Amino acid sequence: MIYSENEILQYIEENDVKFVKLTFCDLHGRLKNISILSSELAVTFESGLRIAAKKIAGFGAANGRDLFLFPDAQTMTVLPWRPQQGRVIRMYCYIRYKDGTPFEGDSRFFLKKAMKAAVKAGYCFRFGTSCEFTLFRTDSNGLPVKVPHDYAGYCDTAPDDKGENIRRDVCLTLEQMGIQPVSSRHESGCGQHEIDFNSSSALKAADTFLSFRSAVKSVAETHGVHASFMPKPVRNDCGNGMHISFNVFPDSDFLEERGQECCGMIKSAAAGIMKRMREIAMFTNSTVNSYERLGEFTAPRDILWSDEEGSQLIRMAPDTDDNSVELRAADCVCDPYFVFGLMIYAALEGIEQRQELPAKNSSSGRLPETLGEAADTAEGSEFLKRYIPGSILEELVRYSRDEWKEYSSAYDKEAFEDKKYFYTL
Repeated sequence: MIYSENEILQYIEENDVKFVKLTFCDLHGRLKNISILSSELAVTFESGLRIAAKKIAGFGAANGRDLFLFPDAQTMTVLPWRPQQGRVIRMYCYIRYKDGTPFEGDSRFFLKKAMKAAVKAGYCFRFGTSCEFTLFRTDSNGLPVKVPHDYAGYCDTAPDDKGENIRRDVCLTLEQMGIQPVSSRHESGCGQHEIDFNSSSALKAADTFLSFRSAVKSVAETHGVHASFMPKPVRNDCGNGMHISFNVFPDSDFLEERGQECCGMIKSAAAGIMKRMREIAMFTNSTVNSYERLGEFTAPRDILWSDEEGSQLIRMAPDTDDNSVELRAADCVCDPYFVFGLMIYAALEGIEQRQELPAKNSSSGRLPETLGEAADTAEGSEFLKRYIPGSILEELVRYSRDEWKEYSSAYDKEAFEDKKYFYTL
């Protein structure tokens, strides 16, 4: 259900809501939030809530100017894992300067701009996600250990699948938040699981994905296990990816005016994404650990497409009634707002230029081998520079390059990754 600001204020009075979590992403896709008393929400709707920008990764790009959180009323949801007496609600926020100007590093606003650009061009995009995570056991102190929760395989059942009840509780929790998962199952890796979501608008799909991540973490903790979205938590087992499906729906008048067919349009959209995939890899695969997953256990490395199961980057069947395209390279620690936005811009470029798909199963290049290579590629990308403000792109490249250098100089690289990713992602 979508609420207006006045309806939310009324809901708070009638439903014993005591706290409001104002949630946003830092420049590297990590969720952040500030809690306020519900009595302060009316003022926050009007004037925003100031945050200490210099203390948030990447927000130094504001150059000392104050930043404010403005909650998006349409994203209000009750957090089911919080107390039912003295309830807690959550809203995602836009980030603005004091004069109301959007902050250049607000990735949620970046996606909204991309959606408007698509509508202006005569197109509407819809996105769906299939998200993988791994459950690990905890020690007697409740700290995570690198021991999988179970040793079941793809679509196995209980008792081999020990995460069945956890997946069920995650799905029920999401349902209480107004989110409807399509399916859930045990995946191929030990302790690995997947939950799938139907397609929706790009902004809603990104919000849903972040809500899903929070729900998985919170529900797993109540079951005494640790949920990790780390792309490659176990070196000799399957990694955790996020398959992103998308479709494009044109305005019929626009389509006739340009003389295009839907089949040709979706091919061009996919071709546009394939052309720019190396340049956006720093966003779809944003950690050092992300690149250890690629090229193993059917995770793609080559930039190619196919309609068959395998290790292709893009899976699609363009000459059938199924016009959806599935991008299989991304992982669940990315910032979905940046990723979906860049996919829209690349697809629009492909459609506008009527780019052609390469032959099926024909490689048109490879994804970067490392985060360092991805950062170098992004830095030289004219495509990225067209859409991402220079100061923001510079910050993202610098952060990725520093992370790669820190990893490269680490004596125990596995310990470095565990400390940086396993306990927090």
